[in-house]
Amino acid sequence: MPIITISRGSYYHGKSIAQKLAQKLGYSCISRDKVVDNLEEFHLPEIKLTRGLNDAFSILDRFPHGKKRFKTAIKSEILQHFVKNNVIYHGLVGHHFVSDISHVLKVRILADTDNRVRDEMARENIPEEQAHYILKKDDDERRKWGMFLYGIDITNPEAYNIILRIGHLSEDEAVDIIANAVTLPSFQETPESLAQLADSATTALVERELFDFPNATVAVENGSVKISLKVPENQQQVIQERIEEMMAGIKEIKGFSLHFETYF
Repeated sequence: MPIITISRGSYYHGKSIAQKLAQKLGYSCISRDKVVDNLEEFHLPEIKLTRGLNDAFSILDRFPHGKKRFKTAIKSEILQHFVKNNVIYHGLVGHHFVSDISHVLKVRILADTDNRVRDEMARENIPEEQAHYILKKDDDERRKWGMFLYGIDITNPEAYNIILRIGHLSEDEAVDIIANAVTLPSFQETPESLAQLADSATTALVERELFDFPNATVAVENGSVKISLKVPENQQQVIQERIEEMMAGIKEIKGFSLHFETYF
């Protein structure tokens, strides 16, 4: 069955549509918050990205190679869910990790501005002008987060298969549209797309395990892993033993080779 990713503007409709869709299709449903909660090394409230994006930026900068490590960790966690199939993911940039996987339906949910403003006014008990300001700021920060970490514009329509605006269109109607779309031949699994997803997930697992070697490059084909790394010659034996021990714990690996490049 196809995988579904749902991206949205701040706070609106993505979660409820994902949950209704999961119930209709019999899928499991995961959120970005749930994924982040499982990242023990980044179990920090600032990374939740509700509001206060500048705090999240500064937190990642405190970690050695923090930006790269966070990207690798969250990608690995999400892809481990995706390889199980029958999954709906709702949250920021999930679609980016599977942009080239054909059996993933990538959905963007938008909400009418007037409805968003009224909801924000009611939720925060604030005037209309302030609600407009907060919503614009939230949307800008979500967009900045995508650019900061991944170099992508989450509002780019070319990244999605379907964009639905909730307003005249109801949540239940959106659920029906998405449920019908996943039955189309274009989004069905193929041996090639399944193998591609499995290799992407294994690559992310290996890269996450190699967090002490941020300059290592990883290539995976049909489960066979090739790692390339620049290290001084007198350290190669120790590092090889350490990496072999790391790789032994990853059951998804069908083969493994380590290549040392000339270190100057």
